[in-house]
Amino acid sequence: MKFFTTLLFTSIATWIYGQSTVLTGKVLDDADQFSLPGATVRIAEGNRYTVSGQNGNFEFLDLPEGTYTLSVVYLGYQPLETKITVKRGQKNNIDLRLLTASNTLSEVVVMGDMLKGQARALNQQKNNENISNIISSDQVGRFPDANIGDALKRVPGITMQNDQGEARNIIIRGLAPNLNSVTLNGDRIPSAEGDNRNVQMDLIPADMISTIEVNKTLTPDMDADAIGGSVNLITRASPNGQRISATLAGGYGPIRDKANYTAGLVYGNRFANNKIGVVFSGSYNNNRFGSDNVEAVWDQDDNGNVFLQEMDIRKYDVQRIRRSTALAFDYKINDKHMLYANAMYNWRDDLENRYRVRYRDIAAVYDANENITGYTGNIRRETKGGIDNSKNRNTRLERQTVQNYAIGGEHLLGSKLDLDWAANYATASEDRPNERYIDFQQRGVDMGQNLFDTRRPLVTADEDPSDFSLRKITENHNFTKEEEFGSKVNVRFPLSVIDGQKGRLRTGLRLRLKDKMRDNIFYEYEPVNALGSLSETPNVFYGGQGYQAGSQYVPGYFVDRNYLGHLDLTNSSLYSEEADAAEFLALNYRAKERIFAGYVRWDQDFTDKLSMIVGARIEHTGIDYTGNFVLDEEELLGEVNNKNSYTNVLPNISLKYMATASTVLRAAFTTAIARPNYYALAPYVSALPGDTEIQAGNPDLNATYSYNADLMAEHYFRSVGILSGGVFYKNLKDFIYTYRNNQYTAANFAEDFPNQENPIPAGENYRFVQQRNGDNVDVYGFEVAFQRQLDFLPGRFLKGFGIYLNYTNTNSVARGITNADGEQRTDVKLPGTAPHMFNGSLSWENNRFTSRVSLNYTSSYIDELGGNAFEDRYYDKQLFLDANAAYKFTPKFRLFVEANNLTNQPLRYYQGIVSRTMQMEYYQARFNLGVKFDL
Repeated sequence: MKFFTTLLFTSIATWIYGQSTVLTGKVLDDADQFSLPGATVRIAEGNRYTVSGQNGNFEFLDLPEGTYTLSVVYLGYQPLETKITVKRGQKNNIDLRLLTASNTLSEVVVMGDMLKGQARALNQQKNNENISNIISSDQVGRFPDANIGDALKRVPGITMQNDQGEARNIIIRGLAPNLNSVTLNGDRIPSAEGDNRNVQMDLIPADMISTIEVNKTLTPDMDADAIGGSVNLITRASPNGQRISATLAGGYGPIRDKANYTAGLVYGNRFANNKIGVVFSGSYNNNRFGSDNVEAVWDQDDNGNVFLQEMDIRKYDVQRIRRSTALAFDYKINDKHMLYANAMYNWRDDLENRYRVRYRDIAAVYDANENITGYTGNIRRETKGGIDNSKNRNTRLERQTVQNYAIGGEHLLGSKLDLDWAANYATASEDRPNERYIDFQQRGVDMGQNLFDTRRPLVTADEDPSDFSLRKITENHNFTKEEEFGSKVNVRFPLSVIDGQKGRLRTGLRLRLKDKMRDNIFYEYEPVNALGSLSETPNVFYGGQGYQAGSQYVPGYFVDRNYLGHLDLTNSSLYSEEADAAEFLALNYRAKERIFAGYVRWDQDFTDKLSMIVGARIEHTGIDYTGNFVLDEEELLGEVNNKNSYTNVLPNISLKYMATASTVLRAAFTTAIARPNYYALAPYVSALPGDTEIQAGNPDLNATYSYNADLMAEHYFRSVGILSGGVFYKNLKDFIYTYRNNQYTAANFAEDFPNQENPIPAGENYRFVQQRNGDNVDVYGFEVAFQRQLDFLPGRFLKGFGIYLNYTNTNSVARGITNADGEQRTDVKLPGTAPHMFNGSLSWENNRFTSRVSLNYTSSYIDELGGNAFEDRYYDKQLFLDANAAYKFTPKFRLFVEANNLTNQPLRYYQGIVSRTMQMEYYQARFNLGVKFDL
């Protein structure tokens, strides 16, 4: 036995440490010493090649001793060829420094910063094995985008849903945010939102990210929960020498006539004979703005009359402060072993006051012939704010934080095996302390409705603040937190079944431990002494002049925010306090998820043109969720706990064909999943006898499973550009939608919840609402993109122009959806599927001046399915026009100016048909002026 053990280890050692060696190196820009990722490094002797990584590093495993000719090809740079001799037992390391290419024969045109950024991005995109889009930090900086979400909307196939005028939720190829994933340096970013898995893309400043990688197809080594795609945000890595960069800017928001401020700092260097690298990044943004908003809910009577059941006029005043810091460290032990650590902390304070008048419970008044002669309803005037302290400052404070801490290592073991490992801890939270509301109301008001233009519907009523009495004073504290610990290990070694062709086998394990909770509390306060009417309370008045939705919308009178903030609600001699269970009991939950994954991935070249990736991933998910069983919103009948588990097997194959040195054809057949939203899985039950309604979570929801097919052709221009086009198809099994049943009985409840007390009286019908799995959805479409510096035009001026265009068409068909009466719905589309998405920009650049005008368009699409077609909610079309310019006074000092939303594009939803407005919210344009130092 001892003999065979010795023989086994001797054989392994001989295989790993045989007579071959390893060649490592880095590809650099010779002018600024920046790393060049995505460079193709090839050995002329045999079909050996590799691609430089994010830091420009490359390696050749299992290389016999000898002298080799290395060549490097990189868009926008001159090809390089050099020789190197490698031997066992010596340091085989080389830096390959590239020069920018000349654009004409008669003159040398220096490639500016914008083109260098595009070159880095396109080289990575070209050499990726999967279908992807890459945006470099230089490209982000050339668009007037303050956050990652605004930068992402420039990518083909991506549209963003906005919040307060900033891009927040990402939709990839028509698939909703919960069907996509977002990672930071490959590690999952947890969600700060209470009920879903969405990562708010407006949380992270754009200047904190080095590269944005949008993976539209997955390989087996990637997390599988990304049906639409995976967005990987890559932070700055340690530079190859000292780098100091600083940004200072100021801006103006016309909608509230306020100034905005931005600052950023980057410092990086290498120490200890270049063994230790460190880079620090910091960003601060203080933006004061607001919005003018009108919202409506439509109803239809038995005679087919359509009218407003509810309408809001809202005025928002907002201050949004972003703070972000990041630190990255790497220690190069030697040419074969490297350790790294990085940390990132994002902290956003959203300070908001909202003044809302709501015309609600509107009922039509009929004559003897059932003609509508008028309307009656109630009016509520509400001020939203917060306590007067150093944090809230009389506003509603929403503090969101996202933190990520990671360590890892990369190791070459002998000449044939490399290993990498990593562990990370990430957390996201949303804290809303001392949030206050004060609400005055008037009941039984005669109203009119102006529905001549249903795009701008209006409710009218004679109002006097002296007729409004106090309805409610409340204060709440909402808190949500998600934590994730992750670890992974991967090994890679040569394995080729074709002589003379490159082959690699990768395998690895992945662990993800997720914990999430929502813990809200809500109190109502009754004054000991009556406050009087709205007119007798310190108040403010906002007229319709300048209101962006139209001067006919007059917000009117509201309690002053400072008065609300100074109320001494904890003083029992002034106010009585009572917890309002209806506002939080059914919402609170705890969730645990345990995900274990393993994969095998085999990369094989068949010829010098055709290569393949084939493999499979297995993910096992275990869940443990706890929710509340609540009767009539207030009575807690007990906690409900549910445990479940499931395993997904996810095979895929990708093919890549290099038709020419500049033309790439790709095909991929992959699988992916999307786990249900947290709150959808929470086993809560909320029974509302007064409304004859039951709302419930569904812990038995299946994860959505998707089969995907993609074809893509890409042609890259040597002068930095791309022409691409492709088609895609996805079939989603068990997609999730909101199920409604208006004929829900006690027997139905007993069947669905056999172990719970039945709240439905015998013989009565309730309305039941729950997330359920539908049958399947087909999503299909195509995308085309063109990006090119127009260097073929005559003259230095015309050569400075560049264009950036892309268009995506998506469509979908959903099956297995029923309406509130249990009838099958036909011709239903998957929410989030925008038929048309277009980006266009025209830029001009020389050695000192850069400018760009950018346009972003998304057509309307269904956002949420209602109980029937009349109730369906749609997100209306958007057209954004942005512009920016910069002038470089010296190589180290630049002045820039930016303008966003020059079209004053509103956020608009409509109900059922495009002319029936549900929401229209306006923000006006934003302007920014600043300087940047790069030392």
